[in-house]
Amino acid sequence: MSEPLLQVEDLRVRFSTDDGIVNAVDGISYTVEPGQTLGIVGESGSGKTVSSLTTLGLTRASNTTIEGRIMFGGRDLVNLPGDELRKIRGNEIAMIFQDPLSSLHPFFKVGKQLMEAVLTHRNVGKAAARARAVELLELVGIPDPQRRVDQFPHEFSGGMRQRVMIAMALANEPKLLIADEPTTALDVTVQAQILALLDDLQQRLGMAIIVITHDLGVVAEITDHIAVMYAGRIVERAPTEAIFGSPQHPYTWGLLKSIPRLDTPRDEELVPISGRPPSLIQRPSGCFFHPRCPYVRDAHKRVDPKLEPVTGDSGHFAACLLSTEVRGRIWRGLQEGGSPGELRHLVVEEDQPARAHAAHRLTGEEGDAARPVSDGSTAEAVTADELRTEEGT
Repeated sequence: MSEPLLQVEDLRVRFSTDDGIVNAVDGISYTVEPGQTLGIVGESGSGKTVSSLTTLGLTRASNTTIEGRIMFGGRDLVNLPGDELRKIRGNEIAMIFQDPLSSLHPFFKVGKQLMEAVLTHRNVGKAAARARAVELLELVGIPDPQRRVDQFPHEFSGGMRQRVMIAMALANEPKLLIADEPTTALDVTVQAQILALLDDLQQRLGMAIIVITHDLGVVAEITDHIAVMYAGRIVERAPTEAIFGSPQHPYTWGLLKSIPRLDTPRDEELVPISGRPPSLIQRPSGCFFHPRCPYVRDAHKRVDPKLEPVTGDSGHFAACLLSTEVRGRIWRGLQEGGSPGELRHLVVEEDQPARAHAAHRLTGEEGDAARPVSDGSTAEAVTADELRTEEGT
């Protein structure tokens, strides 16, 4: 079996600020295979962009602490010297940034900016670089590239500027393309065009892609795997069809239920996720999602769930204290039109053997040993008796 193109292992990124330590990324792991597309999904502040910027070495600063490994081509990018990393950035790994208008310099013509990306990494003359710029504009579907290569960014529409950013990222035929919110502020038709373009380019060029977005609907058709991030952590990771067919985390359910659907009656309102994402300086103890979770029990406020395999679903991982059986029943109820309040009883009715197994798994024994929680304090371990009596809060 071939080595993954990108392998992120227990990555942690912390920023020191006047208000405290910001735990932007807290121990995430994932892999990207050659030619594969991974979607990283979550609300603003979940750590999606920071994790990818760290891959490119763009979070290195005096107030930043980075731990873990990011393996690419046999090299650990976390510990790679800056001059070596610059040879990779823009050449082997490229990134499409979120706002093309602010990413493109308004004083320079589009062609000059594309030429700079080529000249930085290739030993070619200006004439060859210009020819490459025209070729790239044609590749991403911009009409009349010979003329438009000499235009300024403000002369392009939003969708065309995004295509220019994609062209710039592809200038040196990277092995990995990171697209950070590639369809932000674009209308629905242009969004579909950009996503179709990325999919087509991947098939033609054979590169791997990471798509960062807050919208699960964006990645539904173009990704092979999805990682759902919340408060700096991956709370669910699985093949795309499993995320949409049998999601296992309450946060993923919330994201899915907030997506508009064509088969939904027009008068039916979308269901937002209640509350706000937690502060990454003062995070909740136990499960970080528990202040917003409709299915919370007291145990969830003290026990920090780990990303673990979902029973009977290969390649599917979730960080949730509810049993797989109960999660499945809740999701089926949501699909049938049930509300979280109406389905709360399924948590109360969770079978006791599953709870006892959960207690044993989380504590390592049936006793009441103290265990650390995420905020550095300690809490009593949850026993099977507690799990049987902590319903309804």
